[in-house]
Amino acid sequence: MTRVIVGILRGGTSREYDLSLKTGAAMMRALPEEKYETRDILIDKSGLWHLRGMPSTPVRALSQVDVVLNALHGGVGEDGSVQRLLERSGTPYAGSRPLPSGLALNKVRAREILTKANVRMPRAVSFSIDNDMNTGEMAKLVFEQFGPPYLVKPPSEGAGHGIEYAQSILELPHALGDVLDRFGSALVEEFIRGKEVSIGVIEGFRNEDLYALPPALVDSALPYLNPSMHSDGSLKHLVPSPFAYEQKLSIADIAKRAHKALELSHFSRADLIVTPRAIYLLEVNAIPGLYPGASFPTMLESVGSSVGEFLEHEINLARRAR
Repeated sequence: MTRVIVGILRGGTSREYDLSLKTGAAMMRALPEEKYETRDILIDKSGLWHLRGMPSTPVRALSQVDVVLNALHGGVGEDGSVQRLLERSGTPYAGSRPLPSGLALNKVRAREILTKANVRMPRAVSFSIDNDMNTGEMAKLVFEQFGPPYLVKPPSEGAGHGIEYAQSILELPHALGDVLDRFGSALVEEFIRGKEVSIGVIEGFRNEDLYALPPALVDSALPYLNPSMHSDGSLKHLVPSPFAYEQKLSIADIAKRAHKALELSHFSRADLIVTPRAIYLLEVNAIPGLYPGASFPTMLESVGSSVGEFLEHEINLARRAR
């Protein structure tokens, strides 16, 4: 039997480089060798492509590849750049198309779309270094709309990178200045006290147009303020989660509506906060992590599936959509 040649894109230019390496490694381990030949395509931190450990061009690295699995977290892997390159090369790939992927990565633009789709999210205000006001004036503008505590986030980073916590209005200018200096823009979000949950959705899985995996409770305190928890494997997820049945249905409904509103393809993962009164969507990820400690593998295992089955399903979707 002729094996399908699968290119695994990993590495990349974002701060999630190490997590991408681990997700790519998990992909290569999960695909059965008798059916698939995997090619490790590394993009280093400077953006240079490598094939089999040697520098390469994208065209050469993608030649004779039947389908691509994208393990690039953040940066060029999610902002639409790699997706556009793959489309120009005519290489089938799993995951969202260029524009929706880029929109999901940008928390400010995604929020605009999701809010119009009536998806409940924490209140927020965004700023950039081009705004004609100082950080004190920015903080005052935020305080006029909602009170502390606050989370100050870079709009296009993942895995908790760059997030600052401001307990009071007095701490907000410093947090704003730090994020603006490092990233050029900042999203100030009201801090919602509740239980954080992650949930994955998969298109065309188990005879459902959009299948929701069981939600996973994040069993760690404020993981978005401790990015190392993602890389060291200490981030834990509980599945089945302790939420009531009605809450699980609501969580799944929000994740599905967000996936559709952003026009994502094949799969996505949503992060939410559950409170006694309401459920809030925090963000949607177009490239779910498969590294040790990530929620997606745990959710798959809870329904008797696996990373391998998920990847084979995505390979079939990608090749069918060509």
